[in-house]
Amino acid sequence: MMKPTKRRQFLSLLGLGSIGLGATLSGKANAHHTETHFEDNSTHKLVYQCNRADHDYIEHILFSSGEMLRKYGDDIELVIAAFGPGLNLLGTHPKRAISRLHQQRVQSLSEYGVKFQACGNTMKSLNWTEKDLLDVAVVVPIGIDGIMQLQEKGFSYINM
Repeated sequence: MMKPTKRRQFLSLLGLGSIGLGATLSGKANAHHTETHFEDNSTHKLVYQCNRADHDYIEHILFSSGEMLRKYGDDIELVIAAFGPGLNLLGTHPKRAISRLHQQRVQSLSEYGVKFQACGNTMKSLNWTEKDLLDVAVVVPIGIDGIMQLQEKGFSYINM
């Protein structure tokens, strides 16, 4: 018998076991990917733009991501692309007020396959290096270019 993936364990704790998600929880998990570009063909693919350091704005993005994971399980690929003031969400020592809870949720979401892109241009403007980022962040040279490349791979672009 196959061991459940972390997502399956997470969904099970939420009471969304195989009854709630049907076939997406049976068989091999679809959430196998590398860096910020996914190699499988999940039915659903979303990239969220995070370009503000506003508490409520970030809350909406993280909540929405969690809800999409709960609904689609292993049949969704999610990326949160952070640039401009939104990059502070991924900073180890943010220059803007970022809730510790939000950063804990970033860590948790990453454990369930959500990828976090950090804009290299914004990092340069803040004089940040990869050491200034949470370990879940993957640096892309230009944040908007990263979003565009994901759209070209079939990702829907969400700007909340």
